[in-house]
Amino acid sequence: MVSVRLPDGSERQFDGPVTVAQVAASIGTGLAKAALAGKVDGKVVDTSFLIEQNADLAIITDKDPEGLDVIRHSTAHLLAYAVKELYPEAQVTIGPVIENGFFYDFSYKRPFTPEDLAAIEKKMTELVKKDEKVTRTVLPRDEAVAYFKSIGEDYKAEIISSIPAGEDVSLYAEGGFTDLCRGPHVPNTGKLKVFKLMKVAGAYWRGDSKNEMLQRIYGTAWLKKEDQELYLHNLEEAEKRDHRKLGKALDFFHFQDEAPGLIFWHPKGWSIWQQVEQYMRNVYQVNGYQEVKAPQILDRGLWEKTGHWDNYRDNMFVTESENRSYALKPMNCPGHIQIFNSGMKSYRDLPLRYGEFGQCHRNEPSGALHGMMRVRGFTQDDGHIFCTDEQIPGEVAAFHAQAMEVYTAFGFDNIDVKLALRPDSRIGSEESWDIAEESLRSALRACGVSWTELPGEGAFYGPKIEYHLKDSLGRAWQVGTVQIDPSMPGRLGAEYTAPDNTKKVPVMLHRAIVGSLERFIGILIENYAGAMPLWLAPVQVAVLNISDAQADYTQEIATKLRKLGYRVHADLRNEKITFKIREHSVQKLPYILVIGDKERDANTVAVRARGNVDLGVMSIDALVERLKHEVDSKA
Repeated sequence: MVSVRLPDGSERQFDGPVTVAQVAASIGTGLAKAALAGKVDGKVVDTSFLIEQNADLAIITDKDPEGLDVIRHSTAHLLAYAVKELYPEAQVTIGPVIENGFFYDFSYKRPFTPEDLAAIEKKMTELVKKDEKVTRTVLPRDEAVAYFKSIGEDYKAEIISSIPAGEDVSLYAEGGFTDLCRGPHVPNTGKLKVFKLMKVAGAYWRGDSKNEMLQRIYGTAWLKKEDQELYLHNLEEAEKRDHRKLGKALDFFHFQDEAPGLIFWHPKGWSIWQQVEQYMRNVYQVNGYQEVKAPQILDRGLWEKTGHWDNYRDNMFVTESENRSYALKPMNCPGHIQIFNSGMKSYRDLPLRYGEFGQCHRNEPSGALHGMMRVRGFTQDDGHIFCTDEQIPGEVAAFHAQAMEVYTAFGFDNIDVKLALRPDSRIGSEESWDIAEESLRSALRACGVSWTELPGEGAFYGPKIEYHLKDSLGRAWQVGTVQIDPSMPGRLGAEYTAPDNTKKVPVMLHRAIVGSLERFIGILIENYAGAMPLWLAPVQVAVLNISDAQADYTQEIATKLRKLGYRVHADLRNEKITFKIREHSVQKLPYILVIGDKERDANTVAVRARGNVDLGVMSIDALVERLKHEVDSKA
């Protein structure tokens, strides 16, 4: 007798072992048809999975988030099936699920073309219409190797050969195609109805540049057609919002080959930078941080003590002078510890908070560089808090409040908080990790915030809280973090005098709210599609005259606004007013003021807001009140 407990708490009894599909059928034909997979005691399995003992079971359908991974995994295999049908000489390698879709790598004698992709997608649709059953079999490793060699799939045979001898492997078959996979998969190909192939790219076999270059076909798959349409729409919108294109079009910054991974800031872009930095500097000051500045270049010996020289040297820019080796700092924390060490510290000095807009350099591979999102030189709103174990929860809670206030100010109100826990490779005792992790949980509880835990994703020296914000397209960006580090202060000799006059090593909290300013500004540009809110806009107001008769008054208005602290451009060119309005509108300026004879004589301005919104004629005082309210509220 096998008892199966369902999510609603009800139980079903069966005379013997029963499959997930059979349980679904016993509940109803509708559920049986809708079933994509099952979750048995928390593990997602095929509908053919045999339940041999009492278990908890949830039937996974297109209403369940787990169903999406099953769909995407199965669609990757459908892609490989279609490729083998059209190009029998192609060899299949690996095809995992990735964010928003999947890919599959192939070895083939010629490059796949866009026409090939269209043909493959058409073939996939044909195979879906066949509604072929997907079946799972298990073979001993050596038998599986022999099978794939016999059908000319050398890459699959190599993958299986790397599995320990004596182990079994699972194979999935649909129609005439059989593939290596752990599963689970949908029960039949007819379930795979919403997908699209996106592009082809190169990828080295096993990620090693010494190996053959394969062809990677990317695709996307969804449970519902409207979900895919929204995703594709957002991709198009993301293309329009690409910060690299907008940065050039709006004259914010540029890149060039002479400085790979480094940014040439133009006046407008640097103005945005200054607004972000000055705002964050104020956050430092009102929250008790002392701003410091540590050297850019530090001796090799210091990096050896921190462990970076042995473990991170390939990512560091190294130089020499007078027979001494130095490195450009990839992070700011060692410098802050030197400042802490510069004088005697007492428990009365703690918590001690240092902040720095610290410029760092990391020798990122050229292929990994991506505009402002991945650079070699960047500046962080970096801070380090030296404190005792008992002070950790309070400091973390205070940091959380600061971070949420900052994200709101920049226009982000959808924030996911995640807690990254101890990785397999780590330093420190289990007890210290227990204390550190519980300190962060305690702080989050005190903040009344919900969070997701990420086992194994903490830093090697301590756990961390991560802040992932979602932009206007729903894309998630990991920006802020607060990390507990009980290790580095001791390695670099930091200590303070405790109440009993003994010397103790302080805990150090690494914290950043926006992280890399370069990357954060890139996120802002894409979030706002270059139309920055008034308080961040490099040019807040453009003042345009219709003819030379209003030139003096136009200059007067511009000067008055500048003295009030606004960033203003006076456009006195001898051009048609419609041309000037259109040109400044394309530059996404928040406000355009138009001045003709009537406005000059009445000491007013005609106001246009971004988006070609005509706000009518205003007095200067009314305009200033509007601007002040918008800047102060960061609307």
